[in-house]
Formats: sequence, structure tokens, C-alpha cells
Amino acid sequence: MKAQFSVLGSQFSGKCRFLVAALLGMTIFLSALTAAAQDKPVVLKGGRLLTVTHGVIENGTLVLQGGKITAVGPASSIQIPSGAQVVDVTGMTVYPGLIDSETHLGLTEISAEAMTNDLVEMSDEIMPHMRTAEAFHAESTLIPVARMNGITNAVVAPSSGDTLPGQDSFIQLAGASASEMLLIRDLAMPLNFTGDERRNKGGFDKRNFPSTRMGLAAQLRQAFLDAQDYKSKLADYERKKADAAHDKKPEPLAPKRDLKLEALIPYLEGKKTIVLAAEGPSELETAVHLASEFKLKFVLNHISHSQPVLDYVAGLKVPVIVGPIYEAPKDEERYDTVYRLPAQLYKRGVKIVFASYSAHSVRNLPDQAGYATAFGLPYDEALKAITINPAEIWGVADKLGSLDVGKTANVVVANGDPLDVKTDVKQVYIEGRPVPMTSRQVWLREQYSK
Repeated sequence: MKAQFSVLGSQFSGKCRFLVAALLGMTIFLSALTAAAQDKPVVLKGGRLLTVTHGVIENGTLVLQGGKITAVGPASSIQIPSGAQVVDVTGMTVYPGLIDSETHLGLTEISAEAMTNDLVEMSDEIMPHMRTAEAFHAESTLIPVARMNGITNAVVAPSSGDTLPGQDSFIQLAGASASEMLLIRDLAMPLNFTGDERRNKGGFDKRNFPSTRMGLAAQLRQAFLDAQDYKSKLADYERKKADAAHDKKPEPLAPKRDLKLEALIPYLEGKKTIVLAAEGPSELETAVHLASEFKLKFVLNHISHSQPVLDYVAGLKVPVIVGPIYEAPKDEERYDTVYRLPAQLYKRGVKIVFASYSAHSVRNLPDQAGYATAFGLPYDEALKAITINPAEIWGVADKLGSLDVGKTANVVVANGDPLDVKTDVKQVYIEGRPVPMTSRQVWLREQYSK
């Protein structure tokens, strides 16, 4: 079976592969192979298909053509296109590419080396005009590692050092350059209210504002009030400009552009989503009150220690990003408080998605979902939380999240259950093309073992 999935080995000999990687750089080489459009149909035949949206198909066939899924169903009912590459996946499990709902992929490489970190701009707490798309490093060696574990798409977010740290992006984990991998450049914006955003540096006598949660809330409120005023001035300018054109008079003087306030306008208008991060009950309620005050559209994030107010959370009728669920409980909490949070939310009718909140641990996303099933989350819901649920929340459900005709052919072939830590991913397809199943670690192992 391994020979069937040796896509990279069939294209390059071992020595040639090493030379190409050495000359061009390992990660550029890996990405470039998936940059071109799918050249001929690929048929995955005989596997167990986890469609997510319409059940499990035993002995199924999946047709990938032109970067899309063009057919899915029982093997006996699917016609194989002429000239297709037929891959026998008997005994394998086939499922849609997984989606991580918050990562730092492409923003960091070596945690201890400042020059490789673009995680957050710490010069100010209110930085909504920062854009992760403008810092995203497509050649990160962490991307192939995540890809080899079945993750094909992810949200890239700044770290939580600021209350408004900038704009999230939505990426695909293959492409020749950042422009190909960035599917949505300004997807959403975090609003962090965990307390970690306080400027408590220099001791009690040298604290910077805001150094309290009161200060965080006041600063956020002022930012949105200023944005409302800026929006009003822009609208007034446009009216005066139209009147001047109608009366053939000189144009009025335009307001000075303010990129910070300008970036907040789509959120005030409900056109984009705020990712509202809080951990404990009081922080959560304060952050939600602030969002409601300005009628912001939001999803919740980081509510790991809000068990006492889960009924309140359910009443908000918004999705929740959970994880990592390996976090230890606080002294006053049960040992399994964080572990069973996904199940507790699901029982209350809350749509959940999982996130790694990392760059180095994205590979653990399916294991996290599997872990939650041991603490009461139904298996089907755990799988949805890393496939179709995030696709729906981030507005890409017409393209990703399930094995359905017409969707992007981001597909994973593995030798077992995707939520089982023992499962080994054998091949990943992105837009119908097989990506190399290797990484910097594999490359180094091969190099030095010889």
C-alpha cells in the first residue's frame, strides 16, 4: 500500500529530490509542486468515505477533477473518467481536509528567535489595521508538518498580546507563494479580553495604560466610539461631495484618513466577524456586553474556564472556538473541567470548532477532537468541529468541509480513523493534486540516516 502513495518518489529519484531541495529550499520545493492546476482526473477507489454531510460510504469512490470533487458515492455507482489516475485505497479512510480555526502558521518559525516572529505588534493595544496577510511566511517549515497530519486549511491570527491585534487570514496549506495560499486576506478580527493584554511592565510605579481590565474595557469602548464618529464624518463628506458635484461647486475637503478607525468600520456594520476571546465568567460577560453595545457580530473564543455560565453562553446563539483542551484546570475546578467543555457546549446546542492556537502544534488538531470524544462529545460532532463547522463559520462551506460534489478537492487518505492518535495519514490532496508527504524533519532524517 505504501508504494501506491509514493507520489513524490515516482516523480524524483532520491538523489535528485535531495539536490532540488538543497538548491531551492525545502519548503519552496514542497509548495511549488501543488501550484499548478490539476492536470488529469484522480480516482480514489475502494476506501471508506467519511463524507461528513451525508454519512459514511463503505467501498466508495471519489473523483477529483479540475481541482474539484466531481463524483462521490459507492464504487459500483461511479463512472471513472477516461484517462484518470486510479488509486486503490481499499482498507483506507478518506475524508475532507481538516480546518484549524486559529493558528499562528506563517507568523513564527523559531519561538526563541525574535527575527523569526511576527506574532503581534506590541507598540499599541489597539491595532485593527494590522494584517496577518502582510506578514504571512508561505515558506514556513511548520506548514508541511501540519499538512502531513491532514490539515489543509487554517485561520492565521495574531497572538493575544493586544486587545485588537489586527486582521485574521484564511489560508490553504499549499501553493507556490503567499498570494496563492491566502484565500481570504481579512477574514475576521480578534478582540482579546483575557487580562493578558494589560500593560503591567516596569513594576507598580511604572505601569503603562491600560494596566487593569477596567482600562482595557474603557480603551476598547473609546476605539469603537471614535470609529463610529469617523464613519459619520466619512458619510457626511460623501453627501457634501455629491451635492457639490450636482451644483458644480468645488469638492469639500476630505477627512484625514485614519487606518485604525477605518479598519473597524466593517465590524461596526456587521459585515465582518469579531473573534471575542475571554476565559472566565466575568471577563466573558464584560466582553459580550461591550460587543452588544456596538452591535458587533461575533464568535466566542478561549472560554476554557467559563463552566459556571455555559447556559448564558448557549443563550447568545453564537459559535464557540474551543481548545486546546489539554489545559490544566484551575485550583477550584474539577479535573475534567476543560476536557469536557466541548461536550457541555454541544449538549446546550452550541456549534463548536477546534483550534490549536499555535504554529508548532497544528498537527495535533485531530487528536484534540478525538480526545474530546472521551469526555462526552459525540464522534460525528467532533469530526464536524474540524471540517464542516469551521467551513460554515468562516463562510467557505460552499468550497470546503465535506466530501460533496462541486467542493474543492482537499482530501485526506489515512490508514484509520482521523480522530485516532494511532492513525497515519498516507496522502493529502489539495485542489486535486497530491502534496509531498514529507517535511523538514523527514528530510533531515533521510539525509543523515544515509
